[in-house]
Amino acid sequence: MQADVIVIGSGIGGLTAAALLARYGKSVIVCESHAIPGGAAHGFSRQGFLFDSGPSFFAGLSDSNSLNPLRQVLEAIGETVAAVPYEPFGYYHFPEGTFAVYGNSDRYKAEIAKVTLQGAQEYTKFERELLRLYDRLRQIPAMALRADFNLIPFLLSRYPAALLNLLPQLAIIQASVGNVARVFVHDRWVQRLIDLECFLLSGLKADGTVAPEMAFMLGERTHSAIDYPIGGSDALVQALIRGLERWGGTLRLNAHVEQILVERGRVSGVQLRRGEVLHAPIVISNATIWDTYTQLLKPTDLPPAYRQRSLNIPVVDSFMHLHLGIRADGLNALTGHHVVVHDAAQDITVPGNTCMISIPSVWDAKLAPPGHHVVHAYTLEPFAGWQRDEHYDARKRDRSQSLYRALERIIPDVRQRIVLELIGTPLTHAHYLRRHQGTYGPAIAAGKGMFPSTHTPIAGLYRVGDSTIPGIGVPAVAASGILCANTIVSPQQVAALLKQSFNSQKILEN
Repeated sequence: MQADVIVIGSGIGGLTAAALLARYGKSVIVCESHAIPGGAAHGFSRQGFLFDSGPSFFAGLSDSNSLNPLRQVLEAIGETVAAVPYEPFGYYHFPEGTFAVYGNSDRYKAEIAKVTLQGAQEYTKFERELLRLYDRLRQIPAMALRADFNLIPFLLSRYPAALLNLLPQLAIIQASVGNVARVFVHDRWVQRLIDLECFLLSGLKADGTVAPEMAFMLGERTHSAIDYPIGGSDALVQALIRGLERWGGTLRLNAHVEQILVERGRVSGVQLRRGEVLHAPIVISNATIWDTYTQLLKPTDLPPAYRQRSLNIPVVDSFMHLHLGIRADGLNALTGHHVVVHDAAQDITVPGNTCMISIPSVWDAKLAPPGHHVVHAYTLEPFAGWQRDEHYDARKRDRSQSLYRALERIIPDVRQRIVLELIGTPLTHAHYLRRHQGTYGPAIAAGKGMFPSTHTPIAGLYRVGDSTIPGIGVPAVAASGILCANTIVSPQQVAALLKQSFNSQKILEN
């Protein structure tokens, strides 16, 4: 079988690239190893409960002015996702008390002022600096970006004023959030709050998180809608699949790619586990950089120094997950998102100390049977030391206890309400998601390096996903798909799509 493009993996990055390339007129085949599409963002059901496997926090899906790259892609391929806006964003439960996090900037700072008035004043200056960067970045839509030498000429031809406005921001673009915070924030409580916000965003604290990443997050929370997609993360996956197929692309499930075929330094297609060969001059891998370079390619396909350098990139730890179905009686005031920090004396990055909780059936009752809720709780967990032996089940239950203690801050009798319990470990992620060590991406701290490019040394082979620039998270992996797809086609095709799908002047004005 012959195609213009073969995409390996149906995560958000892979589906974004595939749907956009189909929209550009390419014949595209997406090969997914599993029976369920979506990669780390797939949804799954058990006994009438529909769970998110990974991402839980979303924004901008219901707002046409949002800069969320995923929303821009959906608009470009003619798809929409229904979403429920909500406020506050969530609740952070520190050992000393609970803090409400609002998207509305004034309400957020008012909550900080309840804890520390001086800290609120300092945070205001910090926020103003990052929102100034956001206002500059928002003038160039993600759909205009690409990852080759045509980028600057293309942007100069369409957004010259926006590029000029970015020049004074070059220093902060390259800075960490910690660099920016130290100029304005001296209050220890607010420093911890900023560290926590960064950790939830990137898996790293403020010193490791790049300033544009938090600027985008704050800008979207301030100017757009915090919302949850009806149907969960699977609704986003299905919308991308509809767009892919609408424009002539194909998704093949249970199609495990065994090897990327390379001939004389150029990709020629892929071979499936069952022996079938699919031919294409372009292959895009949505697998991690480690899996792509060790599982899908032969060691001799890559320059040795490049390959070793890539494989030495540090990884973010994996996670422990709890997926619970619980009885909902008496929980009428329950809210959807919570973060629990158990011990103030421990670093927030210590596995088990910071626990994220999502109860999306608060907004979408159809995710659970009548009278019930779905609960998704997760915390960092290293891959090292995990093995499926006679101690596996006991260790799995032991390592889930920090999640249960976190849930008891929200629902004290949660253990008595359980009707369905699923515990996931790093081995679960490594096996079902086919991800190196069950990781969610590289642990590349700001100033210590950059995320790898969508390009590879092999002609015709590209990569997308959370081990590719711009990094971890749904907006970032969608942006990686945009960068890759736009790089493969001509600037003229990108310009035509922007003209057809977007009112660029409206984006500039908003």
